[in-house]
Amino acid sequence: MKTRGVFFFMLAVSALLVLLLLFGLFSGSVKIPPARMGAILTGADRDSPSAKIVLTLRLPRMVMALLVGMMLSSAGTVSQAVFRNPLADPYVIGISSGAMAGAALAFILKLPDFFYGVFAFFTASGTAFLIFRLSARGGKADTAGILIIGVAVSTFLGAFTSFFMYMSGQDAYRIVIWTMGYLGGASWFRAGLLAAPLLLGMLYFLYHRHDLDALLLGDEEAFSLGLPVGLLKRRLLAVVSLVAAFSVAFTGMIGFVGLMVPHGVRFCVGNSHRRLLPLAAYAGGVFLLFTDILARTLLAPIEIPIGVITAFFGAPFFLFLALRTGRGGAGSRGGGS
Repeated sequence: MKTRGVFFFMLAVSALLVLLLLFGLFSGSVKIPPARMGAILTGADRDSPSAKIVLTLRLPRMVMALLVGMMLSSAGTVSQAVFRNPLADPYVIGISSGAMAGAALAFILKLPDFFYGVFAFFTASGTAFLIFRLSARGGKADTAGILIIGVAVSTFLGAFTSFFMYMSGQDAYRIVIWTMGYLGGASWFRAGLLAAPLLLGMLYFLYHRHDLDALLLGDEEAFSLGLPVGLLKRRLLAVVSLVAAFSVAFTGMIGFVGLMVPHGVRFCVGNSHRRLLPLAAYAGGVFLLFTDILARTLLAPIEIPIGVITAFFGAPFFLFLALRTGRGGAGSRGGGS
């Protein structure tokens, strides 16, 4: 039954991806005829203004949306297994706020783009480990603890980000845009920088796919299976921080992707991370591409920050999930919708 569910899920998401790619290429303030678009995509037209719009603006932006969505969704999937908590998304629990503070510091220091991700990684890692240590109760992270501590840490780090905004003077608007999520600065170079941590992160997560399944059973059960639970969780959180940090460094704070998408995929394909991880990443990329197209077309030529669009979908879902968890639903097992 699960195999059939995986097949239909892949079919539906792939069909949606094709439609979004076509719509994304044609949508925008500049209308490009189908014949011209065909010439651009086949390489017959490389030098016209239309070709520059497609090849240097629209295509890299869509690729970056796919990559960032995959990063956020995979990070959320692993966070939920590590904390055994359905609300453990890097955005919700404060890891993204840590990354944001590091990226803002790199911006203030006027460092190259690559160092945005490096600084964000170190601050995100420190934030993740702090939250993990403070929210632990008897060997596991409880829902109330992780939310309260996540909000507190996010608020504290938000003060640093606000300070960096103040210190940046006239360039503060760039940090403001980051705080709301923005894909308008997409380029092929930045897409390449994002592809590396995504690939490394996915390979590491998939290597530990069976260990993630064991963590969902509880720390005692995982330890009885021979897993070094504490060390494994720290390593997984480090890689989660790496993935989340680079996404935040180049596209800002885009929330709720890592919360919503894993739950929707889990409902279709089950809890096994062998299936869940790649499919959640795939669906996360498609979902963020969908929201980015909405962000730049709903009020065109005005562009809505993509974080506003994801929050529109994610906030009601978060409320529903929090209420369900509070009533003793899936929260204690980290798993399942």
